[in-house]
Amino acid sequence: MQEKEKIAIIGGGVSSMTSAFYLTQTPNWQEKYDITVYQLGWRLGGKGASGRNAEYGNRIQEHGLHIWFGFYANAFKTIQEAYKLWNRPAGSPLATWDEAFKPHSFIVLQELIENKWESWPINFPEIPGNPAVGNEEIDLWDIVKTAYYWLKQFLSEFDDKVKDAKATSKNTTLDCRTDAPRNIFERITSEFHEDVETWFDDLEDDIKTALDKVESFFQQTPDKAKKLHSDHHNFLHYLLTKLKQWLNHEFNELLAENAKIRRLFIMADLGLTILIGMLEDGVLAHGFDVINNYDYREWLTKHGANQTYTVDSAPVRGFYDLVFAYEDGNFDKPNVEAGTIIRAMLRIALLYKGGVMWKMQAGMGDTIFSPFYEVLKKQGVKFEFFSQVDELIPDGDSISQINITQQVALKSGQPEYNPLVPVNDLPCWPSEPNYDQLDPKQAELLQQHNINLESFWSDWPNVYEQAFGQPLPTKQLKKGVDFDKVIFGASVASLEHLCPQLLAQDEKLRLVSEKVKAVATQAYQVWTNKPLQELGWTDMPEGQDPVMSGFTEPYDTWAAMNQLLIREDDWAPGIEAKNVGYFCSAQPVESYPPKTDTDFPKRMYENAKTGAINQLKNEIFWLWPEVAKAGEFDWDCLLSKDPTISGEARFNEQYWRSNIDPSERYVLSVKNSTQYRLGTDETQFDNLYITGDWIKTGLNAGCVEAATMAGMQTSRAICGLPQKIVGESDFS
Repeated sequence: MQEKEKIAIIGGGVSSMTSAFYLTQTPNWQEKYDITVYQLGWRLGGKGASGRNAEYGNRIQEHGLHIWFGFYANAFKTIQEAYKLWNRPAGSPLATWDEAFKPHSFIVLQELIENKWESWPINFPEIPGNPAVGNEEIDLWDIVKTAYYWLKQFLSEFDDKVKDAKATSKNTTLDCRTDAPRNIFERITSEFHEDVETWFDDLEDDIKTALDKVESFFQQTPDKAKKLHSDHHNFLHYLLTKLKQWLNHEFNELLAENAKIRRLFIMADLGLTILIGMLEDGVLAHGFDVINNYDYREWLTKHGANQTYTVDSAPVRGFYDLVFAYEDGNFDKPNVEAGTIIRAMLRIALLYKGGVMWKMQAGMGDTIFSPFYEVLKKQGVKFEFFSQVDELIPDGDSISQINITQQVALKSGQPEYNPLVPVNDLPCWPSEPNYDQLDPKQAELLQQHNINLESFWSDWPNVYEQAFGQPLPTKQLKKGVDFDKVIFGASVASLEHLCPQLLAQDEKLRLVSEKVKAVATQAYQVWTNKPLQELGWTDMPEGQDPVMSGFTEPYDTWAAMNQLLIREDDWAPGIEAKNVGYFCSAQPVESYPPKTDTDFPKRMYENAKTGAINQLKNEIFWLWPEVAKAGEFDWDCLLSKDPTISGEARFNEQYWRSNIDPSERYVLSVKNSTQYRLGTDETQFDNLYITGDWIKTGLNAGCVEAATMAGMQTSRAICGLPQKIVGESDFS
């Protein structure tokens, strides 16, 4: 009988769980592999971990805001397969994936206009289909067709808005704009070669009629579409450039005073600039990475985006906020690769199924990591919680040893740690360890000193040694005895701490550690005794709470996550939450001190709290005017278990956090960094597989989809499955 290959998985985030999941889908996998996951602290999840706080009605406490996009085909495929294997009883909460996820279409951007914040609501159409069934390779024809339909809609709305503006404005210069769309195609084609002119020779000069005629071309045979693909890039470039010039010339004077026209202009200008830039820089021939030597704003500027209105517009800022694209958390240092962000933008816009976003119906821990854990556990994967990996040791071109500190001991008679707790018939991860399963004296010390076992800067080693007169116990995993292969699933920011000898030996891995950067993030959640409408936010489609970005720094992103309240309990008798708001952003950190500076987390935690309180006092009135005005906030609208507590002290019963640990930092795509990413098996170490949203996946951005792709690629490199991973290349 063939001896099983032992696989050690370091970390329990999305990539690690995805790797384990697909490895266990191999036929008769138990005869081939012996898989063990080594996890710091008491829960899985990495950046996606969440916990239930039993002291406050089992409320959900997240690392930040987690919402999936509708183009996440690999992530949805994986979690749907996991839910099938989870096989919860019918009628149980979140028994199926489509009970655990619901489509969401309502997005809000914030614009600062004359020192006032104005909301820009966007309601995306729902697209029929299952988000797990998709192709993330973008077809040129899809880009051209979709851009055409967007432009047609923009230009049609432009015409209507200009007429409205003319009817209400005293500015007589508007009179000449009513007929601005006329003759645009006639003017363009008269300057171009004859074979193009024949496309439009029977068109009227009204732009709407012209666009209808162009639409008939899009409905022709695929062969003619391919002919455009191969032969008419020059015409497309010329046409788009002329349209762009026309937009700037005809509407520039209207943009400052008319928000609706300005927003239509920004979207049209942004779309045209991206299409023109893609043609000029050879993106369609060489892929998006060819423009990653530019920051997104730099690239838009290079290709003529309107400097006054488009380059720093709400849609542009919103994408920087979405991916926390600020080096060192410094909001004056926005930085994201142009190719990487445009690839993501096009996939979001062109490839989503159902809603453009999908909201989880419980915490990410409950929705994603509970099924992963229970399925993998049932299939035979082993989990070693409270295992702090200290260092990977190489011997030549192999990992020969893994050094681990055992953080705590279990109580006598406790064979293994059981991490989940039931909350309203749903298995969940608690916000702190299950202390009753731990050694009683150690559990008492942990609670007495408020020890965070997930912290890189934890004071637990000192507390333990003072109490027991010896350091925490350690163990060494040996190659050929405890493992044969290693899956390194910690974040890229962990490399310098856990792999210093590997970095010294492998130049390419060292460059990954230096060039692929990560940023700290911060988040807070508030529960209110008033529903969202009574806070003053009333602009919502039916059944769609807002997801908003582009607001004040810090905490530029907000989402009403009221779908989660049904999964939580009352804080105390009669203390019921009517609304819960999630806020997040990057967190500025100039440098990270050594792990001996055990007060660093507390300082950053207080910094996150200060920023949250400042936003509620001085800025939230733009969103919640019924409970706030400039410089004031009605603190009594926040829930408290003690009704006698009033004022700012009520914030102390809310939730906030600072994600500064190496394993928690968000992976960035700063310009010129993708070229340094490695594939899962591209280090020089023959038994090491790196995985995470920081490796080379084809998406190359910090998100659940990239993390899932990485895990799938890791499994494929080891066992050959899964064979199909969509989105690894740009164009089909």
